[in-house]
Amino acid sequence: MNITSFPLKGKGLESLVTETKTCWEVLQKEKRPIFIYGMGDGAEKIMTVFRQYHIAVAGIFASDAFVRGHSFAGFRVHKLSEIEDMIENFVVVLAFGTNYPDMIQHIQNIAKKHTLYAPDVPVIGEGLFTYQYFLEHLPEFNAVYRMLADDESRRVYLNIIQYKISGKINYLETINHEPDAIFRGILKPTRNECFVDLGAYNGDTIRELLYYTHQKYYSIHAVEPDRKNFKKLERYVTESNLKHVKLHHCAAWCKDTELPFRSKSGRNSSLTTEGELFPARSVDSLVHNEPVSFLKMDVEGFEREALCGAFKTIYRHKPKLCVSIYHRNQDIFELPLLVKMLNPKYKLYIRHRLYIPAWDTNLYALPDEN
Repeated sequence: MNITSFPLKGKGLESLVTETKTCWEVLQKEKRPIFIYGMGDGAEKIMTVFRQYHIAVAGIFASDAFVRGHSFAGFRVHKLSEIEDMIENFVVVLAFGTNYPDMIQHIQNIAKKHTLYAPDVPVIGEGLFTYQYFLEHLPEFNAVYRMLADDESRRVYLNIIQYKISGKINYLETINHEPDAIFRGILKPTRNECFVDLGAYNGDTIRELLYYTHQKYYSIHAVEPDRKNFKKLERYVTESNLKHVKLHHCAAWCKDTELPFRSKSGRNSSLTTEGELFPARSVDSLVHNEPVSFLKMDVEGFEREALCGAFKTIYRHKPKLCVSIYHRNQDIFELPLLVKMLNPKYKLYIRHRLYIPAWDTNLYALPDEN
């Protein structure tokens, strides 16, 4: 990907990024007991990194409703209050993601009492986002930073990088954007949208869009590979009596093919290296030459392939884009550069919606009419 064609103006990120040590490096030297908050895949990933860095785990705790005598990875799962009764000074490492306001407030309250980190581990792919990783890809980071359309995007971008290195949630607390600010301030959907939703889940983004268009639209294509999610999507469309909606039970990809797919009956279903073969389609194939005006993709780490499969649509029709850029380490710079390569006539914005860790960080691209 040739980044030399993009303008490089103003101060570079190398002088703005102040976090040079990862939370892993800090925890490696920590003398206080370290407790992991949460169970499941997130905790397993974090414990794998702990072993690489020779970081000792003192124990596990969970929210009170999830304890009930559970054990995890050889540890009895405690309540936070039990640990606080036993130990006065300890470190908390968050091992799950949430966008529920009450839970985020709870996490913030814990962070006021104890040192807390929410490490960044990629949803898909290998490797960690370190300061060294940032330096290795500095030209790409700077290219994206300098092509962003407004100061708020640059502030969000900088904070996301600082968070991903450090695991400190304060960098996320000041960049949360409400749907109103995004839909009314950036996307400005009309009542005549031809909307393509890749990763439609249960119809949540369609609901959100229709709220801002007063239930008006031209057409909708909704793509969802997970079987249970697809049934929920079908039920929503049927019960809402939505017309001119085409549902596609397939994965989004760069071309029409079949790929192995792992269904998890939730947001984390994804393409994988083994499993049952499943239909995969490109946007260009699905919509033919329909005048797509709004394209959203949240496809669990395969946004790059989905974008390539929408090349003709993006080049010809310049739809508004909403692209998740948080699944893989490289998404935060690779996907904005790819959008600009597919069609240079885009203005790029980055916003982060309420979430810990830095999930629901999205690229918003609008056609530049100048």
